[in-house]
Amino acid sequence: MDVLARYEPLMDDPEAFRAACERPLPSVVRVNTIKTTVERARRALDEAGVDYEPTDWHPGLLKLDAGEPGKSWAYFHGWLYGQEEVSAVPAQVLDPQPGERVLDTCAAPGSKTTQLAALMDDQGTLVANDNNLGRLSALRSNAERCGVTNLAVTRQDARNFSLKPFDGALFDRVLADVPCSCEGTIRKNPDALDEWTEDHVEGIAGVQKGILERAIQVTREGGTVVYSTCTFAPEENEAVLDYALEHCDVELVAFELPFETAPGVTEWHGEEYSEDVRRAHRIYPQHNDTGGFFCAKLEVQA
Repeated sequence: MDVLARYEPLMDDPEAFRAACERPLPSVVRVNTIKTTVERARRALDEAGVDYEPTDWHPGLLKLDAGEPGKSWAYFHGWLYGQEEVSAVPAQVLDPQPGERVLDTCAAPGSKTTQLAALMDDQGTLVANDNNLGRLSALRSNAERCGVTNLAVTRQDARNFSLKPFDGALFDRVLADVPCSCEGTIRKNPDALDEWTEDHVEGIAGVQKGILERAIQVTREGGTVVYSTCTFAPEENEAVLDYALEHCDVELVAFELPFETAPGVTEWHGEEYSEDVRRAHRIYPQHNDTGGFFCAKLEVQA
């Protein structure tokens, strides 16, 4: 099946979409401000002869002209973290503050967890959860390399996340960057769609609904939940939000991003979704020379 053709009706320029998906993804690193500053990290790259260009919207995200970031001493010492540009969006939208209680529901291998810790100035309580033991090992290694100290790591099914280890206290902010069909990663993983099926999309959407619903349940009134995926499938994006709006006391919040995006879609394959899902953002590869992504911001009501 030509999976990309499935989404061409959503595009203003289907040819540009397909062409972008076929190009290699730029190599990007994020400066880890727990250990250094953007200025010092740039000087380290300059001294190492590594060419880079800051992204237009985030001074701490640097596009490398060539090479592997993991081979530099700055990376080894935790000054840099290899992170795809749009992968940095959810943590920025969640906007955690120092001293808050924050949960990353599906955290491994830790790119967004370490970014959240940096945004919190490594203060407060950050819980990183995942149910995959091998990926949790990678998360713990990455958190240690980045100097994160405000972190508690748990291994639970995010659909049934328990507050018992945390005295039942609710979180101020929760990130639900959920497992998905990963269609948006095709520029990085050309084989991502080799085993794609509509049955898998429908099945993983059920998991996503459970994760988002539980994320909302463990967030305090007035708190923020960010839902994100790296897929183009409305079944995994707008349909999941539509489910949350119907079954949970939550509101979708409008927010701005400093680059080109498309709004959430309200119709797909005979299904109609709440007009509120247009407040979410679809990020297509042809927009900003990135991977594909979806991000929505929700506020928990009384």
